[in-house]
Amino acid sequence: MASPLEGGADALLLDLPRGPLQAYRARASFCWKELVLFLEGEDVLRLKKTIFSTLENDPLFARSHEEDISLDRYRELSFLRCKRIIEYNLLPLEDMVANPLWFQVFTNCLGMYDWSLAIRLLLNMVTFGLAIYNLGSERHLKYLPKIFNMEIFGCFAVTELSHGSNAKAIRTTAHYDPITQEFIIHSPDFEAAKFWVGNMGKTATHAVVFAQLYTPEGQCHGLHPFVVQIRNPKTLLPMPGVMIGDMGKKLGLNGIDNGFAMFHKVRIPRQDLLNRNGEVTLEGTYVTPFKDDRQRFGASLGTLSMGRVAIVGMSTVNLKLAVSIALRFSATRCQFGPSDEEEVPVLEYQMQQWRLLPYLAAVYALDHFSKSLFLDLVDLQQGLMGKDQSARQAELGREIHALVSASKPLASWTAQKGIQECREACGGHGYLAVNRLGDLRNDNDPNCTYEGDNNILLQQTSSYLLSLLASRIERKRHPTKSPLKTVDFLEAYPEILGQRFSCPSINSCLDSSVPLAAYEWLVCYLLLESYQKLNEEKRSGRNDFEARNNSQVYYCRPLALAFLELTVVRRFHEYTHQPSVPPPLRAILGRLSALYALWTLSQHMALLYQGGYFSGEEAGKMIQNAILTLCSQLKDDAVALVDVIAPPDFVLDSPIGRADGEVSPPVFLEKRTHVKLSP
Repeated sequence: MASPLEGGADALLLDLPRGPLQAYRARASFCWKELVLFLEGEDVLRLKKTIFSTLENDPLFARSHEEDISLDRYRELSFLRCKRIIEYNLLPLEDMVANPLWFQVFTNCLGMYDWSLAIRLLLNMVTFGLAIYNLGSERHLKYLPKIFNMEIFGCFAVTELSHGSNAKAIRTTAHYDPITQEFIIHSPDFEAAKFWVGNMGKTATHAVVFAQLYTPEGQCHGLHPFVVQIRNPKTLLPMPGVMIGDMGKKLGLNGIDNGFAMFHKVRIPRQDLLNRNGEVTLEGTYVTPFKDDRQRFGASLGTLSMGRVAIVGMSTVNLKLAVSIALRFSATRCQFGPSDEEEVPVLEYQMQQWRLLPYLAAVYALDHFSKSLFLDLVDLQQGLMGKDQSARQAELGREIHALVSASKPLASWTAQKGIQECREACGGHGYLAVNRLGDLRNDNDPNCTYEGDNNILLQQTSSYLLSLLASRIERKRHPTKSPLKTVDFLEAYPEILGQRFSCPSINSCLDSSVPLAAYEWLVCYLLLESYQKLNEEKRSGRNDFEARNNSQVYYCRPLALAFLELTVVRRFHEYTHQPSVPPPLRAILGRLSALYALWTLSQHMALLYQGGYFSGEEAGKMIQNAILTLCSQLKDDAVALVDVIAPPDFVLDSPIGRADGEVSPPVFLEKRTHVKLSP
């Protein structure tokens, strides 16, 4: 469809090169440029264009692939590129403060090029820098300019060899010496070594180290963060008492130097305790503004929420790239046909549509959700920095923690499965390293593990939901409402559980309001089932630990996932059905919303029948047929939908995913014979 845009917006979005993909582009029911502008806005498009053109025009960022260079050279390039990005100052601090979402855009653009580069930057500026800003006080602000100009380079050290998810059991100690007014950081044995810390292996000069704080009388006050210098910034040699090592080659993200460290009675000034949540006086008295140690512990590790939200965006970007490659290839790869003389693109096959188009819809839904969740977290952080002590702020913190804890598993697992499906859908070409699907799969894989194991994180979400139901049933508290309104529907849970699926035809199913209603029932059903299962276990004589352990697999785990899926579906439904959606875009956005909702819901078909929401074979068949109908309707729009989300060819870096659709052998040969290394 021709572009209706004029002026600056059209200048930002140049026409794509003509080639084999042109046939599908001509069939699109909407203008891809109009959709990009609606989703992003001119300012974001301008920022993205600046970032991408900067990378492409700088020889330091000339493409060099991991299999072609040594591990040390790849890490060196990653570090030098990180330094260059900071020097470019592509996103000034004042712009970031005025438009927080731009930082997510900035990070995701770098990640599209190479996640090792983007994560290096994130670990230094956000994970390390934000920890100092959020957990420290005025005396720690001196570190921030040094972080932003790379005078120092940081990392975030919580995980140990013997403890990761169970952060409370971390064994690194920090004993306060009132005579010298210093903390003594110490690793009692190798099992207490800080492990898997990004940037630590070769390049970090400083670390935020979490350790058990002891005051002179011997009392332990729990886990607290400290700024510890681990290397000399000029020589990068370890500081006295610090032993540092590198983890070696990983399955992916090898541009990041993950490392380990042990501390042998390393002394740091008392002022290097990040003291927002707990302080030690000159004499050695411990003081904290928190009455409940669990609240202080949660506040100290709250910085992890930003990392988990970042992972939602990272996973979505990985899926976005994989889907772009697979669908462009599917639109040009011809196999079989109605006769021996006529072959058709594999995208014309229902099986290929069913394999790929739901993941395309997932990209759009998760992309919108990751942006909205990021802004929710910014709202929470601003309240914390403003010392908001209101009940709403406290409840907002609980709600966001529950959302973040389930969003990382959902996004990382969806990307993991989707990238693999894209790899297989491209046949042998998908297995070639040059086409990047293998790198995307390997670079996405750790998203399922770091910043909290997915299955353990889901327990945080289910515990939040169960506490709401327990308050209502056991303590008769009403109403069940929250600042972001994600649980407000639970107020009507008895009425919702009485509902049953009712859809007279497939056409009436082709709107996300139908699966939205089904999801509300599903969450209410799983919540009540999980609550009853927990109580049944306790009545059988099991303690709370055993009862929770026995209630995860078929109860609390699917509850947490279904709740987050409902939240994603609801937010995308509301976004795509808002009055401000331009009329030419309403149909395509509505189909994406409906397909994502029905496709995710279909994975819970057994539960919908088990609980009685579905009955008879027609309900299941109607959902399946609606999914296939939507795939068929979206098939001709698939290439244009990819054009909306795909970065330039230099960034996408896949011969079978080129914007012109040319995938002839010379393209592969050119790709393999023009590898450049920066001097």
